[in-house]
Amino acid sequence: MSSRLASFRGPSTPTSSPVAARQPSGPASPSRLSELPHHRTLRSQLLDLRNIAYEWDERVSGQGLKAASSLVDARTELDNELAMLSVGRQPAYPIVLEKLHFMENCIEDLHDVIRRLDKLFQKMVKIIKSFEILLHEVHKTKGWRFVEEPLWVTWSLEKFVTKLPYILKPYRRSLEMHIDLVEQLRPHDVTFEESRRIIAQWQAQPHLAQGGWDAVWEDICAVEVDRWSSPR
Repeated sequence: MSSRLASFRGPSTPTSSPVAARQPSGPASPSRLSELPHHRTLRSQLLDLRNIAYEWDERVSGQGLKAASSLVDARTELDNELAMLSVGRQPAYPIVLEKLHFMENCIEDLHDVIRRLDKLFQKMVKIIKSFEILLHEVHKTKGWRFVEEPLWVTWSLEKFVTKLPYILKPYRRSLEMHIDLVEQLRPHDVTFEESRRIIAQWQAQPHLAQGGWDAVWEDICAVEVDRWSSPR
C-alpha cells in the first residue's frame, strides 16, 4: 500500500461474505438515485479487474494446461517407443528429432503463458494504482466524509480502495508458482510421476482458491456494486 494511503482507516482483510443489501428506512441516498463519475469509474475498473482474472484463468487452464499435458504425453510416447526397441538397436533419428522438436515447442508455449500472466499481473497493479488516484481526487474535491459514505450499498469508496490491493498477493504468488513449475517441467528426464504432480498443481492454482477474484471479489461486487453485470 502506498504511503499516500497510510493515513486512511479501514478494516484489515476483505471478506467473501459482504453485508446483504438492506431496504433503507429513510430516503434513498443521492448515490443510489444518481451516479457520479467516480461511481462509473470504479465499476468500470472493477469489471476490468474481473476480465483480467478471467483471462488469467483461461491462459492457465487452456493454453498452459494443454502445453504441459502435450509435453508430458510426448515424452511418455518417446519413452515407450524406445523401450520397444530390440537390445542394441538404435532408434530412428527422424522420430527422435521430431519428438524433441515438438517438446521444445511445448516448453516455448509454457514460457509464452508465463509472459502473458506477467503482463496481466502488471495490468492488475496499474488498475490498483488507479483506484488510489481516484480516491485522492474525490477526497480532494469532495472531502474526507464523502469518501467514507456508502457508494451503493454499504461499502464506501475508501473501503474499496483500501481492500482491493489484497487481490495482488495471491496472483503474484500464483505467477511465481507457475514460473517454478515450468522450470520443473523443462528437463526431459523428469519422471512421469513428478510430471503428473506438476500438472495437477498447475491446474489447481492453489493460491487463487481462497484469494482470487472468484473466491472473494465476485460475491462482494454482486452485492455492493449497483448494476453489476453477471459473470461469464
